[in-house]
Amino acid sequence: MTERENFFSIIKRTGYERIPVMYSFCPYLQETCNDKVEALLKEIGFTPSPIAYAKSIPVKDSDTEKFRCYYDDLKEGATIDIYGVANEPGSAAAMHMTHMRHPLERMETLEELETYPFPEFVWDEEDVVAQLACNQAFKAQDRVVCGDMQCTVWETAWYMRGMEVLMMDMMSEEEMAEFVLDKVTALAVQRAEYYVKTGVDMLYFGDDVGMQRTIMMSRELYQAWIKPRLKKVVDAARAINPEVVIFYHSCGFVEPFIEDLIEVGIDVLNPVQPECMDFGEIHAKYGDRISFHGTIGTQTTMPFGTPEEVRAEVFKNLDIAGQKGGLLVSPTHMLEPEVPWENIKAYIQACRDYTKSDS
Repeated sequence: MTERENFFSIIKRTGYERIPVMYSFCPYLQETCNDKVEALLKEIGFTPSPIAYAKSIPVKDSDTEKFRCYYDDLKEGATIDIYGVANEPGSAAAMHMTHMRHPLERMETLEELETYPFPEFVWDEEDVVAQLACNQAFKAQDRVVCGDMQCTVWETAWYMRGMEVLMMDMMSEEEMAEFVLDKVTALAVQRAEYYVKTGVDMLYFGDDVGMQRTIMMSRELYQAWIKPRLKKVVDAARAINPEVVIFYHSCGFVEPFIEDLIEVGIDVLNPVQPECMDFGEIHAKYGDRISFHGTIGTQTTMPFGTPEEVRAEVFKNLDIAGQKGGLLVSPTHMLEPEVPWENIKAYIQACRDYTKSDS
């Protein structure tokens, strides 16, 4: 199998020849471990992740300084994204973590929300043709092309409005919640349509709806406010390409929502944190209808386990998934500074060694 064929066969649960190595590093590990990873992969004759990320949708006005008027006291060094969400730098001890500020948080009327300068996405046929050529070049290199749409509906909305305020809007069935969520959904539809028109193989959605031990909101609230809007985005993408693969990321305990995600049309669930859900139980219930990405704990095994424990966890979870596949085994989140190189090496070698076995 080519890398592309192998990747999609895992997702479709039709067998595989090897497991791709997939991980992300914090800035510290990028600086200290990237060269080591490259040397290791070359030494053992293994290839890195086949995923290539497509260029994001063009924005009409990329000047985010216009949003500063929505804040009174932003710290020096704060950054603002295209939605007007500000992130202030944290302390040195916080590494790359930031403090988020919400531009819609203090608005009290629908009229105020309606005057807010939401981003405008603009593209023409020339943009699509140029990006399509770029994505086709990735595919010619045996890469899988992904459109990154993390923070799809729920997270984008609460980043702008503030989680507590948006939750109260939803609980009281206020038109303000409907306005913000509908606006964000419409923007997500535009992003999805652009990516699919430019030939991506898959879309990576994401909205954290789980916490460590429980879901973030009731299933009733989720089904009323979030599920139909997520489905609208999935349907818009599949109207253009019915075969586009949909990944969905949510941290934490999300088992009560998995049935909803399957109904919406999600193909792959990430990250299945072992500290929050048991992969064996989740796979037994849903593994014939959805595939998985992750399962190797970044709160436990990767930072605090031994290399032997990392290897055993990789093998255990691949055994659970079985010969058909259905699991892109990887650390569940970005690897932070406390993860030792020996455990990163053990993860990579476990992926290589397992795929060479007959198990």
